[in-house]
Amino acid sequence: MTAEDMSLAEALRNRRSVRGFLDKPVPQAVLDEVFSLAQLAPSNCNIQPWRVLVASGATRDTLRERMVANATQGKAIQPDFEHLPSFEGVYRQRQVDCAVELYNNMGIARDDKAGRLRATLRNFELFDAPHVAFIGMDRRFGVTVALDVGMYIQSLMLVMTAFGIGSCAQGSMRYYPGDVREVFGEPDDTAILCGISFGYEDTAVDANRTRVGRAPLGESVTFLG
Repeated sequence: MTAEDMSLAEALRNRRSVRGFLDKPVPQAVLDEVFSLAQLAPSNCNIQPWRVLVASGATRDTLRERMVANATQGKAIQPDFEHLPSFEGVYRQRQVDCAVELYNNMGIARDDKAGRLRATLRNFELFDAPHVAFIGMDRRFGVTVALDVGMYIQSLMLVMTAFGIGSCAQGSMRYYPGDVREVFGEPDDTAILCGISFGYEDTAVDANRTRVGRAPLGESVTFLG
């Protein structure tokens, strides 16, 4: 199957968070096509507010080293936007269910603090992905424009899926935005919303056996009339 053959429904069903990648970079020609297609995402008045910084090779290595050092040394996080509050109620339960499924596949018990810390550190190691895309926007923009960027992110990950590329959207990639801007020579006006580690999936990684479902339609969608 090629990217042109995969339907939108198939891409939606096949996309998931991949947490282990092969040491195999995605060819630049493929990257060009993937990001060009994602550029077709909708946005308010077609302003296309997303700013995308893709790190590969030595640039990826530098950022990975910095983030691992920040995390292991306990450096305080410095996100550009207010950190989300803790989830409660059904949202907290869904979060726990997801974590249980992931940790069970990784063989990490609930009381295994060292194992859980190691699993957290894997985020900053980019799950060994050969590429990471930092997604940002002008910091003057607010939640309305962030919705546009969210539609871009969804489009990007679905296109990646169609091309056989695994991805994992990571909120942790917004924790140390200063390092990202410094390495890319990006102005302070660019605020980082999240990151996406991506590449070709390593199916031998235990975490990649994780599968999580979705809530029944009636819990999220109401039809009237």
